[in-house]
Amino acid sequence: MKLIFAVVNGDDSQAVSKALTKNGFFATKLASTGGFLSAGNTTFMICTDNEKVDRVIEIISKKSHKRKQFVPSASSYGVGAYTAFPVEVSVGGATIFVTDVERFEKV
Repeated sequence: MKLIFAVVNGDDSQAVSKALTKNGFFATKLASTGGFLSAGNTTFMICTDNEKVDRVIEIISKKSHKRKQFVPSASSYGVGAYTAFPVEVSVGGATIFVTDVERFEKV
């Protein structure tokens, strides 16, 4: 058994959840916040058999899209003079961790 943690952008959360359910995978969803942009994410916890891990990752990959976003950035021009200008960053997609499960029970 494997436990998959998938941190998914909030914009893709519903599509990922629906696709997992449609394909027979059950997931626990946790609200989480990213450190880089402090944006809302959803962390999925999915426990599955070893041979189904690649399928879960495939589903998450298809439904989690990277996108470009502009965020404000401050630049210093001498002593005490700052100006803000937008910087384009890549957001979205998914970060996936797969770990071994020593024991799994539904009670």
